[in-house]
Amino acid sequence: MIIIVTGMPGSGKSKIVHEFERRGFPSVSMGDVVREETLKRGLELTKENVAKVSIRLRQELGQNAVAKLTVEKVRNLLEESDVVVIDGVRSLDEVGTFRGAFPGEKIIIIAVHTPPKQRFERLKARGRHDDPKTWEDFEERDWKELRFGIGSVIAMADYMLINDGSREEYERAVERLVDEILSRP
Repeated sequence: MIIIVTGMPGSGKSKIVHEFERRGFPSVSMGDVVREETLKRGLELTKENVAKVSIRLRQELGQNAVAKLTVEKVRNLLEESDVVVIDGVRSLDEVGTFRGAFPGEKIIIIAVHTPPKQRFERLKARGRHDDPKTWEDFEERDWKELRFGIGSVIAMADYMLINDGSREEYERAVERLVDEILSRP
């Protein structure tokens, strides 16, 4: 089974990924794939360089470029585990790439929604090098994600978690969802 986790930046995707990992299932981050490719091209890991490589990859390999680069990693992990989690799918083209590469695998999409103001505050607090520092940067990043097609993936999700309450409430909701998914045949 392949679990695709999607949502806007700062929505709480990593909490879902970590819950599967806590239960012994491996994950692949599509963002890490882009960062690896940035380093392979001899570029420093800056927000600008990672964004340029992300766009360049799509120009070179198509809109599903990052998914194409992720397929082999997923294939290797499926040899060792019945469940693999993919973090960061941003388009239906990418979902289609995984469906085409793994025709016999059950693929489940989990989307997380969090109101924009909450996501902005979380991203500011997280402080990763590519996190927005201003509301304008935040909005620009959101529009970029939406242009990639992430809204369509969210709309097609099999499960939707709303993350607008306390951390504890969300953690319990994530645990219940993971229990439900893993208990289904």
